[in-house]
Amino acid sequence: QLAESGGGSVQTGGSLRLSCAASGYTNRNYCMAWFRQASGEEREGVAAFYTGGGRVFYADAVKGRFTASRDSAENTLYLQMDDLRPEDTAVYYCAAVPSNLLYDYRRCLSDGAGAYNYWGQGTQVTVSS
Repeated sequence: QLAESGGGSVQTGGSLRLSCAASGYTNRNYCMAWFRQASGEEREGVAAFYTGGGRVFYADAVKGRFTASRDSAENTLYLQMDDLRPEDTAVYYCAAVPSNLLYDYRRCLSDGAGAYNYWGQGTQVTVSS
């Protein structure tokens, strides 16, 4: 199970930190990722974290502004979002997939939402100008 928290409403330039608590997972390597879906848009990858080596992959739209991290002891994935913009407004989802189901762990983000088989319920992030 994946449970997100931390969404909310901020003004342009503000910050939010999302959390994703994972439970019920075996001691395997996973890709854990953040996706977002704006109204009327397709779900897009934001950042992905490979638990096997701590590699993180970011979408170009958020590089330098968002930081994904993981607390392995708590099995919690975080997304620190700084310098938020109105175009970041979306429902943000946490997702996970065992990395051996991907062709290559380096495709944690590029393989897209269809590669992930575990999803959280989503949390709304709204950025006003």
